[in-house]
Amino acid sequence: MTSYVIKGASILGEQVADIVIEDGVITAIGADLSGDVVVDGAGCIALPGLVDLHTHLREPGREDAETVLSGSRSAALGGFTAVHAMANTNPVADTAGVVEQVWRLGQEAGLVDVRPVGAVTIGLEGTALASLGAMADSAAAVRVFSDDGKCVHDPVLMRRALEYVKAFDGVVAQHAQEPRLTVDAQMNEGVVSSKLGLAGWPAVAEEAIIARDVLLAQHVGSRLHICHLSTAGSVDIVRWAKARGINVTAEVTPHHLYFTDEIIESYNPIFKVNPPLRTREDVEAVRAGLADGTIDIVATDHAPHASEDKDCEWAAAAFGMTGLETALAVVHDTMIKTGLMTWAAVAERMSVNPASIGRVADQGQPIAVGSPAHITLFNPSIDVEIHPEHTASNSRNTPFVGITLPGKVVATFYRGRPTVLNGELA
Repeated sequence: MTSYVIKGASILGEQVADIVIEDGVITAIGADLSGDVVVDGAGCIALPGLVDLHTHLREPGREDAETVLSGSRSAALGGFTAVHAMANTNPVADTAGVVEQVWRLGQEAGLVDVRPVGAVTIGLEGTALASLGAMADSAAAVRVFSDDGKCVHDPVLMRRALEYVKAFDGVVAQHAQEPRLTVDAQMNEGVVSSKLGLAGWPAVAEEAIIARDVLLAQHVGSRLHICHLSTAGSVDIVRWAKARGINVTAEVTPHHLYFTDEIIESYNPIFKVNPPLRTREDVEAVRAGLADGTIDIVATDHAPHASEDKDCEWAAAAFGMTGLETALAVVHDTMIKTGLMTWAAVAERMSVNPASIGRVADQGQPIAVGSPAHITLFNPSIDVEIHPEHTASNSRNTPFVGITLPGKVVATFYRGRPTVLNGELA
């Protein structure tokens, strides 16, 4: 098989070395090494392949917005070597048959590990548990379960789900949103929503569910994961829970690290997202929470939509935005350039921890001899102006359109094979 040598990359921003890849494995790290194909890593940061715990691939059912193949291409360009595909497809991924279909489509695409997320409840309807055990025992070996897009709002049903997944070391990933507090909500409740006359989405709608669920997780002794945490109060609750030894993890999205609700004054539906963009205080809090480890991971919540679902008036527009291809550059801008985190911490939050939460054994491994060759090569000195038409996603609803972000993924290696070289799909 062809061997590759990455020349002169900085591993986690520290050791500058050559990295040799053969037969899907890192076989040597050092100086003056050789391989069949040379990849220039000068000026680049070498990270373990990124793992996204929260991706919407839309297939089956909304292939006009995204497919497993197009989403895999987008993920590879973003430096990801594994993604977890959310269950809100049509049909819903609430049976072994549907999760196996998504898993097999990922196998056929061959660009990233596609790990299906199973629905917690049948049809995401929140009334009866889905076939959790059958999905766990399927070829897809599901370990993450979520009704994302909807909250498992019934406390008894949430308790039963947490009890059930303990049997196979699964985790329930909760979309924390009390539905009765967010009826017709359009954006964050606060000064800006009052100014714009848009129905507000209070922070307490998120925080109340997180508070309830960390107590349920403690009572049951099960694993709980909080999707797209977005408020300062949510950070405080998760920090309180972890201090008491409750088995809870949490994620933040790149867009909640970057934008505030003030940008919605443009009334551009590209910024309509669930949970909504919050205040500057909230942004500072989630950045601090990510830096100190209260928030365990960055997850994209990549939510592609067909153009007609976003190119409309605000109230009619769908919630969500794409994020796979811009995630690492946003983290570089908000966390590295601000001095809040190191590259080693980025590797932990975007590779090691999400792989651990999702129980993906061969992802999130260190860049070391003998490790699987999942590697992301990122050049922080290349500024990129974001143009939606240049993305690999089927959708164009990136909130970063026209914005210049610092850094570019120049190479991605998945199982020792380059999926991206020179910033383009290989």
